[in-house]
Amino acid sequence: MPDFSTRNAEERDLAAIVSIYNYAVENSHATFDLEPPDLDYWRARLDGNHPGDHLLVAVDGDDDVVGYAYSWSYRPRPAYDLTRETSIYIDRRFRGHGIGRVLYPALLETMAASGVHTAVALIAMPNPASEKLHLNCGFTKVGQMKEVGYKFNEWIDVAWYQRMLS
Repeated sequence: MPDFSTRNAEERDLAAIVSIYNYAVENSHATFDLEPPDLDYWRARLDGNHPGDHLLVAVDGDDDVVGYAYSWSYRPRPAYDLTRETSIYIDRRFRGHGIGRVLYPALLETMAASGVHTAVALIAMPNPASEKLHLNCGFTKVGQMKEVGYKFNEWIDVAWYQRMLS
């Protein structure tokens, strides 16, 4: 199994991030986007100006992006500033290689160091691999909502996970 490392994302990584995400948009219910967002969406994630906004990538030995994770606003109201929502996506060719177990803890450590108090994650169900990753990274399932997303002609439940960082 190849070694993977993490680092802050850079402009040069956006094409790989877009490719990974667009595959998820078009082929899974891991995201409820129905159309791939444009590059400006990802530039905003890269350039986030809140101390809790982070975009990290996992790279192989050749520095090729094999996955990414980010934290972003949970809700736009100021009382939520120290709570951030997280997302993680792994290139389909590299799933099952332990990248999530390297990448997600790096994101959570970065979030904690920047003063984030609470991390929350929303998982479209069913997704046993994502649930297992979140549990292994210290998240707790705090609830589930029935049929809140509609994609690929089916209603999809979502589960909420939470992890306290400080």
